[in-house]
Amino acid sequence: MPSNLPLTPWRGKSVWLVGASSGIGLATAHALHAQGARVFVSARNATALASFTAAHPGAVALPLDVTHAAAVQVAAQSVLAAGPLDLMMYCAGYYKELRAADYDLKEMLQHNAVNYVGALYVLDALLPAFRARGAGHISLVASVAGYGGLPKSLAYGPTKAALINLAETLYMDLKDSGVGVSLICPGFVETPLTAQNEFAMPALLKPDQAAEEILQGWQQGDFEIHFPKRFTRWVKALGLLPYPAYFAAVRKVTAL
Repeated sequence: MPSNLPLTPWRGKSVWLVGASSGIGLATAHALHAQGARVFVSARNATALASFTAAHPGAVALPLDVTHAAAVQVAAQSVLAAGPLDLMMYCAGYYKELRAADYDLKEMLQHNAVNYVGALYVLDALLPAFRARGAGHISLVASVAGYGGLPKSLAYGPTKAALINLAETLYMDLKDSGVGVSLICPGFVETPLTAQNEFAMPALLKPDQAAEEILQGWQQGDFEIHFPKRFTRWVKALGLLPYPAYFAAVRKVTAL
């Protein structure tokens, strides 16, 4: 039995993608528009959003910095004023490698502001409307980095773990309200964020492949959409190990 009502077909549905100027967000916006959805796209990069809307008739660009609560409220009201919203996907993200030896409070807080608190601002703006209507869908993009502690992920990993916990709790709270919740946990996807990595990334996907996985998960009514499964299932299995074995396995695999 699916966890959520299947999201299909897309023709005529209204979707808001927050963090859609590149990578997974942009690819998902392409895919949804191709299937007939009315697409609202937000990100800080107004030029990239303008390029998207110019190539996708009917799409609406709402430039936005998710760390500004008032700006999030204004953008959300613009989306809701255009008619019922069927899906909000939060895929805004910030990532820089960080280890304890180089601890940087400013970086820690910036990751938290973009990856987690920004999602809270969007929820604050949308949840009342979704609950009042008894419909809508919230999809949060976390990461396999949120499954457990990993080297070089001191700032990034905890924010993704927070999103996982948030999605799980939202799902339980909203299950009988008519509002759907899904959690997206990608492995490595070729994006501007992962381009910073100096190590070989196993099972690396293209953004359009990630978008295909996401739309399939929504269509199936999945709660968790994780991919590619040949990698994510392995990472999940690591999390079942006792801590001594987990730490030893991660150290062996990463050589860190």
